[in-house]
Amino acid sequence: MTKRFLYILAGAALLALASAGCSDSVDVTISKEVLKDKIKGGWAAQTIGCTFGGPTEFRYRSRMIPDSVSIAWDGNSVTRAMTSNKGLYDDVYMDLTFVKVFDSCGLDAPVDSFALAFANAGYNLWHANQQARYNILHGIMPPESGHWLNNPHADDIDFQIEADYAGLMSPAMPAAACHFADGIGHIMNYGDGWYGGVYVAAMYSLAFVYDDVNTVVKEALKVIPKESRYYRCMSDIIRWHDKYPEDWKAVWQLAQDNYGEDVGCPGGVFNPYNIDAVINSAYILIGLLYGEGDFEKTLEVSTRCGQDSDCNPASAAGILATMKGYSNIPSKYLEPLKAAEDLEFAYTGMSLKQTYEMSYNQALKVIEKYGGSTDGDMVTIRMTRPEPVRLEQGFEGLVPQDNYEFRHRFADNVETFEFDGKAVVLCGRYVKDDFDVQLDYVARIEVTVDGVVQPVVELPCCYRGRLEQLWYNYRLEPGHHKVSVRVLNPEPDVWIESSSYKVYD
Repeated sequence: MTKRFLYILAGAALLALASAGCSDSVDVTISKEVLKDKIKGGWAAQTIGCTFGGPTEFRYRSRMIPDSVSIAWDGNSVTRAMTSNKGLYDDVYMDLTFVKVFDSCGLDAPVDSFALAFANAGYNLWHANQQARYNILHGIMPPESGHWLNNPHADDIDFQIEADYAGLMSPAMPAAACHFADGIGHIMNYGDGWYGGVYVAAMYSLAFVYDDVNTVVKEALKVIPKESRYYRCMSDIIRWHDKYPEDWKAVWQLAQDNYGEDVGCPGGVFNPYNIDAVINSAYILIGLLYGEGDFEKTLEVSTRCGQDSDCNPASAAGILATMKGYSNIPSKYLEPLKAAEDLEFAYTGMSLKQTYEMSYNQALKVIEKYGGSTDGDMVTIRMTRPEPVRLEQGFEGLVPQDNYEFRHRFADNVETFEFDGKAVVLCGRYVKDDFDVQLDYVARIEVTVDGVVQPVVELPCCYRGRLEQLWYNYRLEPGHHKVSVRVLNPEPDVWIESSSYKVYD
């Protein structure tokens, strides 16, 4: 039975299930060779996408990368990046953290195992991941560690860029992909931030059986609740693509006009910088739809959408290469990748070749866990139609009102500010006379709101353990508020400097 015929058989079967509105399963048979080729394709193309878009990451904010700007690529691109820019692959080493826990603790590993593994890992993190790390190390475990009341970055892209594992271990099983994306995704995200990972995982899962990008993006979207903002944006992208099938830039502009304003991430509110999952998922979708199944075009379009221009092509290319297979990645991109397949990703002790094997073996276990089987060189997968996950929305009722400058260097004196609203985020940073000293210092700040002392906030000086913003509160009563801030244990060589506060009404 040819690969093409397998695609058609599986796709027709699942479409029949969807159109019939039933919940029965369908068995689809695929060879182990094809299954492994697809899993390898997903991991390989994710790495290629990170490498391809890395040089432009967040250099183009709320604007497209012009056609006049060339994106460099050569035979040494992957090896060079993996040896000299190891932090570029946070997409991959976060994925591999979870893959390794599944390998050591089994498919039913408790979510705390994943949370503690990444919270104590040696790599640096940012945004929702870093806030989750801080929360976990301070006793706030998932799902509370990713909840928007405890994580100002809950809608950020973090889980979206590291959910590949869930789809690759769940071939043609979107329900399984959603299951494996649930507990882990809520370590660091909530609402739209979680949906970004769920949708990416579902697209990976369905890419194993469909050979048409349009079908993958539409079928996978069925796992997202229609009432969510995330669903509205993705369905708009699909609708706008139908209206402007030859003009991805027109759709990019519509996405920017309608979904380009950030609400959660303090660094993105009132700024062109946008790491929100919704807009960056839109860029993945634009890349897939306008890439039209062409690997290079998919890379180019998803990268030129800007913002997180390494993570978005990594997801788009990974999904496409799962559909097409490792063996069908163009040699222009595959040969430089092959040259780096024995190199270890930073902080993981794992190379791509080891990743291929571990991920493939996990997929076989998931297939059996969800009712499938193996017989010699063939695998039978029990497929079901995509079903929506639960509805959840972060930052409900909160609208960014203003950004106020509040430039103070905190010492042992009390600094105060006042505002009208019902939520506030105080932004700032550490400043050190000598970067190499006082790394063990943990500042303790006391915040008083309207005369009521809040729980003391710990601010580790160490970058790896830092808090992404100085303080926040999303549970205030609407009205006028006075906030006072004081450092309880000041140090002469390390201080904390505020820059602004964001007010919500």
